[in-house]
Amino acid sequence: MDTLGLGRIGISIDVGHSYLDDACELESLGYSSLWLAGGQIDRLGRLADLVHATESANIVPGIVPVDVYGPAETGELYQQLHSSGRFVLGLGGPQTAKPLAGLSAYLDELDVPADRILLAALGPKKLDMARTKAAGAVALLVTPEYTANARAVLGDATLVIDQFVVLGSDPAPAREALSFLATVPGYRQNFLRMGFTSDDVDNLSDRLVDALVAWGSVEDIARRVEEHQNAGADHVVLAPLGTSCIAAGRALSELVAPSK
Repeated sequence: MDTLGLGRIGISIDVGHSYLDDACELESLGYSSLWLAGGQIDRLGRLADLVHATESANIVPGIVPVDVYGPAETGELYQQLHSSGRFVLGLGGPQTAKPLAGLSAYLDELDVPADRILLAALGPKKLDMARTKAAGAVALLVTPEYTANARAVLGDATLVIDQFVVLGSDPAPAREALSFLATVPGYRQNFLRMGFTSDDVDNLSDRLVDALVAWGSVEDIARRVEEHQNAGADHVVLAPLGTSCIAAGRALSELVAPSK
């Protein structure tokens, strides 16, 4: 259930010299939530800048890495922005030997209402934590079948799917992104949990790439978004690869047109 008011489809934006202008245009095109990936958050103030530059879109970090920014500074950011009603806190990590314990301790110290927090979650224990200690979960690099299973675990909690997209007939940008992410233990473990083989992961098989990245025409990408929504996703984030967020956002704007 989209208790956070994220809307059906959002988009991930790139930090660059024009990113605030890009955010305003993407908002005007109809994207109801604008996401800033963790790797783009070189300072938490980027999120405040986005809130101040826009008028109606939700601003969501996807995600604030908890092993980089402590609960005090993250909580202070939320207190600065919560009056806008458009800031949702996405959290993830830490990349430690006992991530659940570290994340739970972080949440206990964090002065942010649980119903304004989303947790990056893939495995069943993280999903359960997202259900009990936050408003819901964000999942990246998953299939619609995974989405259906996550919905069953989360119950009525919000489920966000972060979907890599490549516009065009060449999936090379997808392979480039996956070449690193497939080596991250949490993602690799989840790929295997979803039924992919070690060979699929090690060799970035067509089966793996096609299942995890929506690539091709606008219609192909729209079809994948719909599959996730039919499986139980409340909100799908389009995360463009191989092109700028503004170019992809314009090309995919029919997905967020009022008639859709």
